[in-house]
Amino acid sequence: MKMAEENNSEVALIDQFAVDFKRLKQEIGKVIVGQEDIIDQVLISIFSRGHCLLVGVPGLAKTLLVNTISDVLGLSFNRIQFTPDLMPSDIIGSDILDESRNFKFIKGPLFANIILADEINRTPPKTQSALLEAMQEKSVTTGGNKYILESPFFVLATQNPIEQEGTYPLPEAQLDRFMFNLWLDYPSTDEEINIVKNTTADIDVKLDKILTGDQIMQYQQVIRKLPVTDAVIEYAVKLAAASRPGNEMASEMTNNYLSWGAGPRASQFLIIGAKCHAALNGKYAPDIEDVKAVALPIFRHRLVRNYKAEADRVSMEDIMAGLLV
Repeated sequence: MKMAEENNSEVALIDQFAVDFKRLKQEIGKVIVGQEDIIDQVLISIFSRGHCLLVGVPGLAKTLLVNTISDVLGLSFNRIQFTPDLMPSDIIGSDILDESRNFKFIKGPLFANIILADEINRTPPKTQSALLEAMQEKSVTTGGNKYILESPFFVLATQNPIEQEGTYPLPEAQLDRFMFNLWLDYPSTDEEINIVKNTTADIDVKLDKILTGDQIMQYQQVIRKLPVTDAVIEYAVKLAAASRPGNEMASEMTNNYLSWGAGPRASQFLIIGAKCHAALNGKYAPDIEDVKAVALPIFRHRLVRNYKAEADRVSMEDIMAGLLV
C-alpha cells in the first residue's frame, strides 16, 4: 500500500515537472529570442545535476541566458570572468585575520547556485582545476577545512571558438566533467529582427519565479528514480563503446576518423539525460529515442577526431550521425 502511494506521488511529480518545464521555457522566452534547443539542453543538465560547456562567439546572449534562467528558477547567480591572472582563492575564497586575530573564511563567488565561468579557457590550469574540483565534489577545501557548496549547484562555462591566443585549453579529463557541450549558432533573420526590436527600446521585462531550489532538488531526485529497461541501458553502453577506435563494436567511421572515444561517464550521462528528456515529455521511462536526443552534446567534447577527419572535413556531427543509425 505504501509503495503504491509512493509510486502515485512520483507519477504526479513527473506530470507536474512536464508542466513546470513548459512554464520555465515560456518565461525564459520573454527575454531570450530563439535558442530553444540550447534552453532545453541547459535545463535538462540542471535537472540531471550536470554542468554545461557553452561555446559561441561574443554577443549570442550566453550571459543573459544564464542570468535569466537563474531568475526564473529563484536561484543565486554569480558571474566569474576568467583571466590569466585569476587565482584559485579569487573564486573559492580565502582565510583572513579578523579583529580577534582569528582566521575567518570569506567565501568567494563560487558559493552560489548557478555559476557562469566566462571564458574558462583564459585562466591557467591551476584555477581551472579549482573550479572543476568544486563541480565534481560539490565542495571546496582550503586551509585544511572543507566547505560544502549550496545545492543545487550548476556551472555554465563559456568558450570563444574564434580567439584562441592567450588561452589554456581544457584537458580532455577536465572536459569530461561537463555533461553537455553546447554550440550556440547565430540567430535567424527573423529572430535577429526581434532581438534588435527588444533591445533597442525601453522595455522592462518582469520575470516570474517558477521554481525554488527545493523544488528543483525534488525534481532531480524523482527523475533519477525513473525506471530504465535493460535494453535502453545496453543501447547507451554500446553507443559509447562504438565510439572507441579498436573496439569490437566500433564502426568503420570510428576507426577511420577518431583517435579516442567516450568513456564510461558518457554512458552514465546518456541514461540520466534520457531520463530527464523522457520526463519533460511526460513519459515515465526513457526509451532509445530519448538516449539519441541527448547523445550529440554528451559526445561532442568526448570524441577526439584525428588528422584524417580534419583532412576529409568530417565533422563531429557526421561521426555522430554514423553512430546513431
